[in-house]
Amino acid sequence: MMIRSAIAATLAACLAWASPAAAGPTLDGVRQRGILACGVNVGVAGFSLPDSQGVWRGMDADLCRAVAAAVLGDPSKVRFVPLTAVQRFTALQAGEIDVLIRQTTLTMVRDTNLGMRMVGVNLYDGHGFMVRRDANIRSLRDMDGMTICLSPGTTNELVTADAFRAERITFRPVLQERMQDNAAALQAGRCDAIGTDATQLAALRSQFTRPQDFVILDQRFSKEPYGPVVRRDDQEWFDVIRWVLFGLIEAEELGVTSQNAEQQRASSSDPAIRRLLGAVPDLSQAVKLQPSWLYDAIRAVGNYGELYERNIGPNTPIGLPRGVNDLWTRGGLMYAWPLR
Repeated sequence: MMIRSAIAATLAACLAWASPAAAGPTLDGVRQRGILACGVNVGVAGFSLPDSQGVWRGMDADLCRAVAAAVLGDPSKVRFVPLTAVQRFTALQAGEIDVLIRQTTLTMVRDTNLGMRMVGVNLYDGHGFMVRRDANIRSLRDMDGMTICLSPGTTNELVTADAFRAERITFRPVLQERMQDNAAALQAGRCDAIGTDATQLAALRSQFTRPQDFVILDQRFSKEPYGPVVRRDDQEWFDVIRWVLFGLIEAEELGVTSQNAEQQRASSSDPAIRRLLGAVPDLSQAVKLQPSWLYDAIRAVGNYGELYERNIGPNTPIGLPRGVNDLWTRGGLMYAWPLR
């Protein structure tokens, strides 16, 4: 009993030391405004795309809702700001959005030189190419001299150039900001291939009139870890976004879902689950949020696995297996830092 008391006292002391009296400017601004401005893609199925009713759907859109639920207690308190690859960083730097949750690769230069911080990985991906099935392309060498549609301001430009240079072959780039324009160009024959991250290729293909006429090559040419991005000047807001993401991953590890979170919060005796769901509110003060912050987020959108399966998993039109995006306990790379 004395050991438990000592541990509790140590935890309380650490949290008190780590929690300044005032929240950072972004968290205060979101609360005062009563709405989260979340930067998303202009439209990629499975990630962020308005449905027929104008409601934004997808994995990135749901992560925006999770943040709104954690911060404001209401997942609907989001203003989705659609941004192209060229616009996204400028909008964040200018304060037009509070957080960027839009397929954005976390790189050293972006994390150190642009006045921004990369928060953590919410999806592991890799650069690939999509071509017409009847072109009988099997490898990069078969693509010598092809016209390739790319989006400017992305890592995919550099990756494509590097890959072709390494093979000592050439290509003709066609640069268009909107990935939907690249998709239209491929279907119309104005380019021979699209080069971008494999998940985006699968999402684009799912929207084609004849998706069966196109194939995504098996080879990957880069590491493309996606994750939320915030401004560098607000450590408290960085903490909020990071721990909402980790909380959703931890929830899947612990078997907490949108359907059982209420029951688990009321009756679970597992200390990790009780901390996660705010039954023992000793974590919320570290991020200056209400004790139910992660409970509200999980109830709103589900755990990480629910986000994945609902939006881009094998049973969706996009049809992506979990692979490296599975939990570390099942051979994947998804791993939450301990919530304690």
